[in-house]
This record gives sequence, C-alpha cells and structure tokens, in this order.
Amino acid sequence: MSIQPAEVSLDRIDLSDIEFWARPPAFREGAFKALREQRPMAFMAEPELPPEAPVPQGPGYWAVTRHADVIEASRNPEVFSSARGATSIPDLPEMFLEFFGSMINLDDPRHARLRRIVSAGFTPRMLKKLEDDVARAAVEIVDDLLAKERCDFVTDVAARLPLKIICDMMGIGESDYSTVFNASNIILSAGDPEYMPEGADPMATLFGAAQDLNTLVQDLGRKRRGSPTDDLTSALVNAEVEGEQLSDGELGSFFILLVVAGNETTRNAISHGLVQLTDHPDQLRALAADYDRMAGPAVEEIVRWASPVIWMRRSATQDTVLGGEKVSEGDKLLLFYSSANRDADVFEDPFRFDIARSPNPHVGFGGPGPHFCLGAHLARREITVMYRELLRRAPGIHATAEPERLRSNFINGIKHLECSIN
Repeated sequence: MSIQPAEVSLDRIDLSDIEFWARPPAFREGAFKALREQRPMAFMAEPELPPEAPVPQGPGYWAVTRHADVIEASRNPEVFSSARGATSIPDLPEMFLEFFGSMINLDDPRHARLRRIVSAGFTPRMLKKLEDDVARAAVEIVDDLLAKERCDFVTDVAARLPLKIICDMMGIGESDYSTVFNASNIILSAGDPEYMPEGADPMATLFGAAQDLNTLVQDLGRKRRGSPTDDLTSALVNAEVEGEQLSDGELGSFFILLVVAGNETTRNAISHGLVQLTDHPDQLRALAADYDRMAGPAVEEIVRWASPVIWMRRSATQDTVLGGEKVSEGDKLLLFYSSANRDADVFEDPFRFDIARSPNPHVGFGGPGPHFCLGAHLARREITVMYRELLRRAPGIHATAEPERLRSNFINGIKHLECSIN
C-alpha cells in the first residue's frame, strides 16, 4: 500500500524545468525526498521565460521542502510576505497580481480587510444552504453516473460538484457553467496544450479567460446591488464591514480566486482520491464499511496525498534565517506543500496511503497563518458528501486506466481518469 520513491541524485533535480513535472510520480517523490534529506533549502534558477514575457527572468528562489520550515514561514507573514506574488515565480506587476490573485497576493492590513468583507458574506444561513446544495448536487451527479457504463471521473464527477456549487453559490446560471469551467482550466493550465490553443499567445489567452470571469461576475454584481437575492454575490456586494464594501474590481478578482482555488483544488482532491482507493481496495473497503467514522480522517488523507496546490510563494521582507540558511531581504521562497506532506519527520511511513492516519497535520490547505484556505471547510464537505454518495450508490466504482495528469508545476492536477461503476 505504499509507493516506492526512486533514488534521485541532486544534480538531476531542476524544479524550474517543466519536464521535471512530466516525470513519473515515483521520480518526483524521490527528488523531493533527496532534497528534504540532503538540501532542504535548495536554491534554484527561475524558469526561462519567452522573449515576449512582460517581465525579465528573476534571480532564483529557495525551494522550501521540509514541513517545519513551511510551517515557520507560513506563521510569519511579516517576514515572509505574499504581497510580491504568491502564485507566480516571476515578479509580476501589482495590477496583474491583484487581478488574478485577490487577497492571496496581499499582506495585512489590506488582506485582513478583504477577508473580513468576504467572510461577512458567509452568513450562517448561507452556510446551511451550501451544505444542502452540496448534498443535492452529489445526488444529481450520481444519478447521471448510474446511467453510464463507463465515465471520465474528472469531467463527469469530480469537476462537476465544485463547479456547480461555486456557480450556484454565486448565482451564476447553468448556461454559464462551461464559461467558468473552461476559463479555470486555462488559468491553471501552465500552458498544457489541451487547454492552450495551438499558436495562441499564452498571455493573451490567460488574460482573456480571466476577463471572461471578471466580466461575468461584475455584471451580476451590479444587478445584485440594486436587486439582491439569496446568493453569495448579493451578500458580497451588499456586505459592509467598518463602512467598507467590495469594489467591482475586488469582486471580480475574488471570483477568479474562488473559481481557481475552490473548483480546481477540490476536483483534483476528489480525483486523486479515486486513484488511491482503486489502488488500495482494502482502504476502500474499510471506508465503505464505516463511512461515518472513517470519512473525516479519510478526507484529510486524500488532501494530504493529493496536495492539489504544489507550492505557494513568499518573499523575504528582511534578512533572516530559515532551515539553517541565510535568506536575504527580497529573496523568493517557494513553500512546497507537496513535499512537506511527505516529510518523514512528521508523517510515519509518509508514502503510505492510510485513511486512518492520525495525527495528520498536513498542509494541503496551506500552512497556518492568515492565508490558510478560506474554503477548507467547504472543500472537506464536498469531498465527504461526494464519496458518501458514490460508495452508497455506486460501490463498485474504480479507475480503469492511469490518470492523465496536468502538465504543471503549480497544480497537482488530473485532467482525465477513466472509470467504471461495475
């Protein structure tokens, strides 16, 4: 029930080479194991950028691979800042960062202000409605699944649930689901040829996808300011905290973040879950036999194993020390959550998929601190409800082929996964 990481020498590890991320999982796991054990704070050259890139190639970054160091950096946002970019290695213009990343690319006090306003939209009534909506959506998805002999688990199941929940939550109609789905794929594609049209300008395509989402929700927001309903868009545009409200631009940026973080990450956790439960039928039987008791730890293990977001970036605001290395003001650091979640100093037998694992202090939702995932509760709920419905009504579901993986160094994505319910 374990994977065996390959033996990888340090001179074969280039985390900035996209081909590294196309290597088999055993190679990548072996590479990070070597880094944790031999060079836990490795300094890497930045990825080469195309000539048309709007910024020059940067000076490099620290690859933070141990759990303890990821935790320390996460807990100290004053020293390890998000404001210079949390989701990009190159230093991008501030307008670009806010457009694509919303609060994820901000430090306090601006981060705290935006988070307070957004949190005010998630009223107890809204949260109760969300729970009911998740349950209904899972039933509908399994209804459709049972009418098929074979399926693509990603597009037919895993992607449908968070997409529907986010769109319904925001008040976006079913006719716009495909717009949201396609745009989120492009934004996180990292140039994967399946989502990037041949010959297209990557930056123009990326901005176009983000602008589609921005326009969609801003138009809706303007309607909801004058005629509110019971959706989250109405709550967000009419929420007021200490006299402040979200601007149209802030609403658009938050929606892009919500779609990317809430849709892509949950769908990939659900998809990785089926791969592991197929590969480990004893774990599947144990989960199905006592779902109410085992669901909580199983979801945490699925998220640990999947580590849907591979890394987040921080930038040092002053000279400091992390992991025994001197870090200079302005240095970039990538916090590799995927590596921290395999750290043998924290997780016993870390390459074993174990739905009863306890304790399980994973960082699959980010490290502790102000940037811990705002949607972690909803993601846990979606995974729990989706697997309850699947194991209740389609207990024979299993993957029938190897997953087709996203070619990305940022999202541990599965694009397609053939499955059968028999």
